[in-house]
Amino acid sequence: MPATRLGVSGSATSNFYHGRMNDKPTPKPLVRGRGLVTNPAGRFEQRHYHAEDDGWPGDGESPQPEQVATRVTIETPRSAISRNDSPDVPFDQAINPYRGCEHGCAYCYARPSHAYLDLSPGLDFETRLTAKTGLAEVLRKELARSGYRPSPINMGSNTDPYQPIERQWGLSREILQLLVECRHPCTIVTKNAMVERDLDLLRQLAAFDGVRVFISVNTLDNRLAARLEPRASAPHRRIQAIRKLARAGIPVGVLVSPIIPAVNDRDIEAIIEKAAEAGADSAGYSTIRLPHELKGLFREWLARHYPQRASHVMSLIQQLHAGRDYDSDFRHRMQGQGLFAQLIRRRFEVAMRQHGLLDRAALVLNTSAFLPPRKRSPQGDLFQT
Repeated sequence: MPATRLGVSGSATSNFYHGRMNDKPTPKPLVRGRGLVTNPAGRFEQRHYHAEDDGWPGDGESPQPEQVATRVTIETPRSAISRNDSPDVPFDQAINPYRGCEHGCAYCYARPSHAYLDLSPGLDFETRLTAKTGLAEVLRKELARSGYRPSPINMGSNTDPYQPIERQWGLSREILQLLVECRHPCTIVTKNAMVERDLDLLRQLAAFDGVRVFISVNTLDNRLAARLEPRASAPHRRIQAIRKLARAGIPVGVLVSPIIPAVNDRDIEAIIEKAAEAGADSAGYSTIRLPHELKGLFREWLARHYPQRASHVMSLIQQLHAGRDYDSDFRHRMQGQGLFAQLIRRRFEVAMRQHGLLDRAALVLNTSAFLPPRKRSPQGDLFQT
């Protein structure tokens, strides 16, 4: 194989720091345990590298390693709560203890957020992570402000609070401990059975109607799940987590998300049936979203795993979004529009009625039990009643 050299364009931070080259002439081999294998430049980077044949014989570039280690950096956050006013999002406050997500879901709409860190939405998103240490103390100060008005806080809006590095860092548990102390309601979205670890805290929140957990399950096919979500819990373990939470008295629902036409949409009814049998009391869904760099990344995933079906899948996705890969209109971005979107909605509603599940969007948590956190005192609670 001819040797290669790098052609460079642009003048900003080098992509070489991230160890990636763009525009490869041949696909890279799979990286064990990872959803994607390439690291295309983020949309804010101005310097790009590409491979060129210089005509000299040689061994060529070194092969892609079979495994890529996860690297975690520490961030000291200045704020804890992020707020939104999007009419299609069922909460207005969220906390994300981590940046990036080790689950490596190929379809994750949060991948493009890594571009703000001058990192790639590709392999970097699932291997170069950030832990926000001290987040619970920052949250304590925000909840103690005189003007704070309680509203359910969501954990899992951007990256999964129970991704594998939570075992080491425990930041999500720290947040839950504070919410229990303050009797502050929250919702949790996860695709990891590790949520079972915090049953003791979830029971305390459930005692005043202060928590709802949503387990994301978008396929019952283990092989497909291993390709789509390589480091998330297997589908059957997520169903088991629903059962364990329900038996412990924790309100739990299932999210069939995202639904990808001609990839996993065949499982909609079966997922709802399994979740209802396990004790889920509510359900919700969304269709696949492909903002920014995710358009190309998901096409790459399809070409690798479903080459004969790739163009058909993208055609159906475009039908959901008015002929485009992605439509950011709040009215349509979550569930799409058009005939195929109507078919999905109808199937989902029928399955929910058949199994007696509530609509996730209609659920309300109790905010009246909130107690602002006390300021830290060197004498502790000696004179507190």
